[in-house]
Amino acid sequence: MTDVNLGNIVFSNKSDFVLIGGINVLESRDFALETASYYKEVCMKLEIPLVFKASYDKANRSSFSSFRGPGINKGMEIFREIKQNLSLPIITDVHNIEEAKIASEICDIIQIPAFLARQTDLVESIASTKRIVNIKKPQFISPNQVKNIIDKFKYFGNEKLLICERGTNFGYDNLVVDMLGFGVMKKTCNNLPLIFDVTHSLQCRQLDQKISGGRRWQSLDLAKSAIALKISGIFLESHPKPADALCDGPSALPLDLLEPYLSQLKQIDSLVKKQADLEIN
Repeated sequence: MTDVNLGNIVFSNKSDFVLIGGINVLESRDFALETASYYKEVCMKLEIPLVFKASYDKANRSSFSSFRGPGINKGMEIFREIKQNLSLPIITDVHNIEEAKIASEICDIIQIPAFLARQTDLVESIASTKRIVNIKKPQFISPNQVKNIIDKFKYFGNEKLLICERGTNFGYDNLVVDMLGFGVMKKTCNNLPLIFDVTHSLQCRQLDQKISGGRRWQSLDLAKSAIALKISGIFLESHPKPADALCDGPSALPLDLLEPYLSQLKQIDSLVKKQADLEIN
């Protein structure tokens, strides 16, 4: 059985897609609560399962001057309040072994960042929390190599795994999403639930920039392409005012577009999930 259950939410490449949606970083308590509330309102209206995402620490920024967030202690306080007030499951990324257990006491899903997904000590610490794990596929490996990371998590006793595609480095400062790789990962990883991170796949960088650029205007194109391949979920970050976002604003979806954006994805997902798979050898 490769499906992953979180309460009444089912992560499966054959079931309705789940939204892992939220904000890039916890800019403030009020901002997080207001945005999470809006996500919940939209997803309830569209009947889309939601796991709220935010980072308490952006530890992998290119520049030392980049905003990192409130840190783990304050971050967990905000997450606890979101869970209590809105009854939403939470996912966050963990960058070091000391914080894995702390985050798992509040968060329902722990995410291992793409740059760190092959770090054995971090894999072991996250696996040991027994939480569901969202594995960000590193930008520098092929779809065939993802199985090695899956096997490592299973070796450390955790099989509640999600695979998250977020683009592959193509030359310098550009990401390309290999749609054929989706099928490869499904086949080699026993059809584990596949998530597509549309937001971070939109990142790009100019040589004179210290911060990540983005191509948000192509967000829906990428998301539609991925959802048509029968995947388990979409990873999406939004912001009420992307130009004012403290991190990765150029890739963030304007929050007021969330409902029509998800509505289009739901229509495609409903169609393709009804279609029988054709085996072509």
